[in-house]
Amino acid sequence: MIVKTLAVGPIMANCHILGCETTMEAAVIDPGDEADRILHTLAESELTVKLILNTHGHFDHVGGNRRLKEATDAPLMIHEFDAPMLASLSQSASAWGLRAEDSPAPDQFLEDGDSVSFGDLSLTVIHTPGHTRGGVSFHADGAVFVGDTLFAGSIGRTDFPGGDYETLIASIQKKLFPLGDDVMVYTGHGPKTSIGREKRTNPFARIH
Repeated sequence: MIVKTLAVGPIMANCHILGCETTMEAAVIDPGDEADRILHTLAESELTVKLILNTHGHFDHVGGNRRLKEATDAPLMIHEFDAPMLASLSQSASAWGLRAEDSPAPDQFLEDGDSVSFGDLSLTVIHTPGHTRGGVSFHADGAVFVGDTLFAGSIGRTDFPGGDYETLIASIQKKLFPLGDDVMVYTGHGPKTSIGREKRTNPFARIH
């Protein structure tokens, strides 16, 4: 699996481009901003977008949805609980003194246990609420893309609408940690990490 990570926008949210090495079909996870840069990276890598996947509905992760959708016509997917946020991204961003385009409505809702495929690759959807009600992670062999659920040495904020600390910790400990210590964790901000490392060292979520 090809994985390219771009930190996009003023809040430096991670956009992950996943590519199938056999078919060169791709999925884009969290096109938060700088859609032209994302499209340039795709073209440079000779990848064709087949899916646009949102881990959650915050503007810094989905602000590039509209431009990417218009350029690729790939289906846009998000959990139903976070879908209402997509229509008010400009308002949400302006509260931070920033700008974002409102997103088109999703083509499909994601649910826990769903499988989404592109090329020869398949991702399993894991509902991981806590940062938002509709937060999801995407699991493939040896990797999980977690949005703002878990970070290297930290966890997502729970003080935004729909956030809940106990729910977030339960998502991490009961849904992410069982995936296996060797699984690489691709986060929504900052560097990647591993399940094993976070189990041992994360001060918020480690299992004693």
